[in-house]
Amino acid sequence: MKVRKAVIPAAGLGTRMLPATKTVPKEMLPLVDKPAIQYIIEEAVASGIEDILIVTNRAKSAMDDYFDYSPELEDVLTRAGKKDEKEIIRHPADIANIFYVRQKETKGLGHAVWRAKKFVGDEPFAVLLGDDIMVGDVPVTKQLIDAAEKHDASTVGVQKVSHEAISKYSSVKVSKLENRIYKVSDMNEKPTPEQAFSNFAILGRYVLTSDIFLALENTSPGYGGEIQLTDGIKALCKVSDVVAVDFDAVRYDTGSLAGFLEATIDFALKDPHVGDWLKNFITEKVKGF
Repeated sequence: MKVRKAVIPAAGLGTRMLPATKTVPKEMLPLVDKPAIQYIIEEAVASGIEDILIVTNRAKSAMDDYFDYSPELEDVLTRAGKKDEKEIIRHPADIANIFYVRQKETKGLGHAVWRAKKFVGDEPFAVLLGDDIMVGDVPVTKQLIDAAEKHDASTVGVQKVSHEAISKYSSVKVSKLENRIYKVSDMNEKPTPEQAFSNFAILGRYVLTSDIFLALENTSPGYGGEIQLTDGIKALCKVSDVVAVDFDAVRYDTGSLAGFLEATIDFALKDPHVGDWLKNFITEKVKGF
């Protein structure tokens, strides 16, 4: 199973980050000096992905512009002798083969993934949600691809969450195959703690076979009146193997203000240009409270 394509659903309205996301796509909000979606794309590329489809909507043309050349700006930087800065702004356009398709109606994550059908064809593919930024020694998408290839199965990325928090996610019913790898037999979207199959929650990363498209075509609207990707994978695991990978990484939910600030501070503290300054700044600020 060779996985060389990825889909990034980025058509959401960003309601958890209003009012900023009224005009700025949440995926373009900066984490230190790069938009959030660039971290997602860099993870995909580091995992061996060659072609990436971003599912957008009519209000997100800023992403198209960002992952393109900017001749006017490059010319200004060239004439100013700013070679390093020019290379930095060209990097996003050269990082991968990036394509776009619009989700013309807000009909759920499952529908957004279904919009990638022609792009994917008959190949297996990765799905990376733009809200979830993962930091680990091995890219999370690569961890899922390795498990998918080993077990010849679709994979979902999971971690344990608290009993109270499981209602924010999809819960999976699992049985252990090996260290950090589990066979999935069922799942449900945003269950109550009593309905949850386990405290393993699906967190923003998937590797799926093209069989998911047939499953989604036969999936009725579910939670929230939308076509849920969870419901499509639930149907898929009845007819083919699906495994869960308890991935080794730190996850940031940058679709929430708290998660966005946490990621911003952590990334800034590790940044060679501002890390030491920020550490001292925070230390002095805390003394005043």
